[in-house]
Amino acid sequence: MDPETVMEAARAAASRAYAPYSNFHVGAAILTGGGTIHSGSNVENASYGLSICAERNAATTMASADPEDREIELVAVFSPNASPCFPCGACRQVLREFSCREVVVEDGRGLQRYPFDQILPNSFGPEDL
Repeated sequence: MDPETVMEAARAAASRAYAPYSNFHVGAAILTGGGTIHSGSNVENASYGLSICAERNAATTMASADPEDREIELVAVFSPNASPCFPCGACRQVLREFSCREVVVEDGRGLQRYPFDQILPNSFGPEDL
């Protein structure tokens, strides 16, 4: 599937973010190995530590949707507030749990693609247990 299609789902998700405190809207869309797209947006909470990032929101949606389709081919991340918008460290670790292969972000030049091991080198995963 074209990364632009996945990024469009991330853009749409960003428009649905709940960010009354930071006003920093983020959307993420995951393309699974089975070809399904799952999206999520950030959801803030007055108790900041209980907020959830868009990438983790999309990953939990994916994980609960189909136990047979939990490998992430790519994740697209978008924010109208920052360009590019990369996953935070916690989100990178959650994406690693599901064998994410690629991260796609958008900047002034268009879509930029990064192999996952480039944004989380020497990562810790299930095989390390």
